[in-house]
Amino acid sequence: MTRAQQPSPVPFLKGHGTQNDFVIVPDPDGLLDLSAEDVALLCDRRAGIGGDGLLRVVRSAAHPEAESMAAQAEWFMDYRNADGSIAEMCGNGSRVFARYLVEAGYADPGDLAIATRAGVKRAHVAKDAADGTPGDVTVDMGRALLPDVDGIVVAVGDRQWPVRSVNMGNPHAVAFVDDLAHAGDLLSAPRVTPEDAYPAGVNVEFVVDRGPGHVAMRVHERGSGETRSCGTGACAVMVAAARRDGRDPAATGRPATYTVDLPGGRLVITERVDGGIEMTGPAVIVARGEIDGTWLTSGTR
Repeated sequence: MTRAQQPSPVPFLKGHGTQNDFVIVPDPDGLLDLSAEDVALLCDRRAGIGGDGLLRVVRSAAHPEAESMAAQAEWFMDYRNADGSIAEMCGNGSRVFARYLVEAGYADPGDLAIATRAGVKRAHVAKDAADGTPGDVTVDMGRALLPDVDGIVVAVGDRQWPVRSVNMGNPHAVAFVDDLAHAGDLLSAPRVTPEDAYPAGVNVEFVVDRGPGHVAMRVHERGSGETRSCGTGACAVMVAAARRDGRDPAATGRPATYTVDLPGGRLVITERVDGGIEMTGPAVIVARGEIDGTWLTSGTR
């Protein structure tokens, strides 16, 4: 192969939101065809760049899954899990995605819209502090759905707990435990019964109380294992905790706010009276570079 025939390098960035980290691949015109194998390799922490998932940045009009949303949101977040599988939504990823759009000059600080497989999400990127510290990013995560199901149990080792099912555009099973260590190493997915409770798989959150309106959690994300943070998971935990505590903004007429501590940092989650959920936390871009095109397209990696 001559030098002129060699595949072009592919630009990438690396970013994280409360240490939930992502490979960001700008592809405005939707020209890249990243297979599940490609994504898994890029997210591999030894053989690739490393990340909990991949954010492909595509104009909505250039992507068949998002073109119907193009009038509402110029940019589509094509999110993939670390194993290459497709996911509907990623809360921390959407904050990092919004941060990238502002830093790349595709959007101004303030309000913006992002198309996702779970619909159009609204974000607000605060202006940077005087010392240059990036401002927090708030994402409107939409409404939580609370499936009316009982009898679902999650187990780790010889311990088991009932779960509260919450859907944030992706499925979550929330278990309240006495000690986060009881979740085990979370290298493999916790056992869920009945086995067909979540046909497309599920994210499992283990939660302990830290004080009034304050919880801490660990999470096993389907397709990624334990991650340092999960935005949709934190929202699901907030809703499950609020209902357990008798707080339903639609019924009380008052918003509910919880602080959620994760291994990678802290998020503040608010459920509004109209049912909409807002997630606020940091999001930063930490690196920029190029993926070797020959390496990405070769069959021997």
